[in-house]
Amino acid sequence: MTEVMLHIYDVTNSDSEKANNTIVQINKIFKDGIGIGGIFHSAVQVYGADEWSFGFCEQGSGVFNCPSGKNPMYTYRECIVLGKTGLSILKVNQILRELSREWPGDCYDLLSKNCNHFCDEFCERLGVSKLPGWVNRFANAGDTAVEIAENTAFRLRQAKTEIVTASKVAYQFLAGIASNTTTSVSMGTDSSGSSSKGGGPPLWLKNLVAAGAKPSSSSTLENGDDDFLHNLSPDIPR
Repeated sequence: MTEVMLHIYDVTNSDSEKANNTIVQINKIFKDGIGIGGIFHSAVQVYGADEWSFGFCEQGSGVFNCPSGKNPMYTYRECIVLGKTGLSILKVNQILRELSREWPGDCYDLLSKNCNHFCDEFCERLGVSKLPGWVNRFANAGDTAVEIAENTAFRLRQAKTEIVTASKVAYQFLAGIASNTTTSVSMGTDSSGSSSKGGGPPLWLKNLVAAGAKPSSSSTLENGDDDFLHNLSPDIPR
């Protein structure tokens, strides 16, 4: 059984010292003060003196190693023991080769596939606990927000399509009624335009057919055009 350790850094790889200091302060407030998370880099150490992590590169694997706790790009914060693995060093090396193929550097994504996601998967294959929630909470929250926004936009587009379809059906239904009652309309209406005792369609329906009003197309509705409503008689209930 060999210990699996997680090394955590503050992400201070910006060219701006002010930005790096701001990130350190954010991490102090949100992690040390409140305990909910921050902006961190992580790496896993198992067997040997090196730690393993994942980062962006244009070609080849994004998986890399360096001396534990000494990544020069970031500011070292702390080490957490995640447990012990019963896997042999040969099996661990096999897992690392597999991960190197599965995690190319150009697939890096800050919100959905970053170094913390890599460490989570590595730890799962080693059979130890995953990362504490606070390590990657900001990225997970951002990823969830993006997904919610995309789902909301899709539902809005779907709702607009359904509105257009419903308006077309309603128009066809009203036009059909008017067509079937054209004869009775001409016979049952006096010169003043009101219906006789024999009955007939209401005045707003006759005005609708006479005006030839059509429901807006999908693209028109999406642009907020109200021509359909403006073409209707003021007597039509809305």
